[in-house]
Amino acid sequence: MRAHEAGALHGDFGHQGPSWLRTPADVNELMTPLWPRTATKDDAGVLRVGGRDVTSLAEEFGTPAYVLDEEDFRARCRDFKQGFAGADVYYAGKAFLCRAIVRILVEEEMNLDVCSGGELRTALAAGMDPARIALHGNNKSVRELTRAVENGVGRIVVDSFDEIERLSAIARERGVRPRVMIRVTVGVEAHTHEFIATAHEDQKFGFSLAGGKAFEAARLILEQDTLELRGLHSHIGSQIFDTSGFEVSARRILTLQERIRTELGAELPELDLGGGFGIAYTSQDTPSPAADLAERMFKIVADECRGLELAQPHLSVEPGRAIVGPSTFTLYEVGTVKPLDGLRTYVSVDGGMSDNIRTALYDASYSATLASRASQAEPILARVVGKHCEAGDVVVKDEFLPADVRPGDLIAVPGTGAYCRSMASNYNHVPRPPVVAVRDGQARVIVRRETEDDLLALDVG
Repeated sequence: MRAHEAGALHGDFGHQGPSWLRTPADVNELMTPLWPRTATKDDAGVLRVGGRDVTSLAEEFGTPAYVLDEEDFRARCRDFKQGFAGADVYYAGKAFLCRAIVRILVEEEMNLDVCSGGELRTALAAGMDPARIALHGNNKSVRELTRAVENGVGRIVVDSFDEIERLSAIARERGVRPRVMIRVTVGVEAHTHEFIATAHEDQKFGFSLAGGKAFEAARLILEQDTLELRGLHSHIGSQIFDTSGFEVSARRILTLQERIRTELGAELPELDLGGGFGIAYTSQDTPSPAADLAERMFKIVADECRGLELAQPHLSVEPGRAIVGPSTFTLYEVGTVKPLDGLRTYVSVDGGMSDNIRTALYDASYSATLASRASQAEPILARVVGKHCEAGDVVVKDEFLPADVRPGDLIAVPGTGAYCRSMASNYNHVPRPPVVAVRDGQARVIVRRETEDDLLALDVG
């Protein structure tokens, strides 16, 4: 289903909600696959995470607030590290990044993928070893590339011929030889499993495989001595729940690697198959454990290399959403409740599209629960909406909430760790919420709440 051009409110959802949404037997029960691992509800129906209840968190830090289960985040890092043992795991910082997250990544011995000067500066400021950083981006500036080279970033994923020229000049001037990988557009778009050779090469990222540009990029780099070509990189999409897309991608990119060996005499030692591993936002989503993904992807690469008589390259993957997404939920306070006869009840909260644009932008689906008390009322079909002056300001399109939901209640929306804070805005001059990390009964702010004074500080008029 595609998003309606007039906004999420106008999408074709039906009067009774989507077909996969079922009336719950117990409207108070948590659907555990959607929530951080320490999340539970106590006997009073209050949501608890990391040893803290959300009512005390709301009192201390206010709402809306992103609440991150630090133990869950760390456990998911370990899942990928252990599952992909023998490979390199790069946390995709674009999902959510701040200095506290970088410090956790350092402690968990993770690598980090960044795609802007700001993300790179955050990583360096928090003590990430530059050798463990990869820099992405389709239009890296001279300033960003210079910072990467001067700080010894471990690898730069080159994305255009202009960038190769730009980076070569910087390297030559400084007498260094940066390690690079070539981002290859392999013609695989995993959202819809359309594995067509050229249809998905009409995009801004990478060098075309079918058009021969990726091979020419390899030739250009190998013919000069300013850059060290380590391997090839591909990324086929997001919210991927199986490995069939990776199989097609690996076959195509390794075929290119075999051609580079045969025609250019270089056997590249590394291969990065990207990220995009899916998470459960609602009951319709069934993500695979990291260990299962790893087993299948290692087999895919081994089988393809065997068929092409290639030495098996060192594999890298880049999970972001799959680590931080489920570790975090957003806590809101209900402000108004509007029942619409024969349709649904609109539950307005004190945040909205400024803290979660994904529903309006991507037609994304989310779940929600009444988090501050138990209810004996029957379930009703509700739509959780925000406070912004926009008809499409929808947080949760369809969910069953108790019929007695009322102003002052706390509502929690799971799965908001990835991209929600990263893509947050100040629409309607609404300050962005804080990120609060909880662990072992302790809570700390890792990104503070913005204030109206912050907004005015940027307004120099």
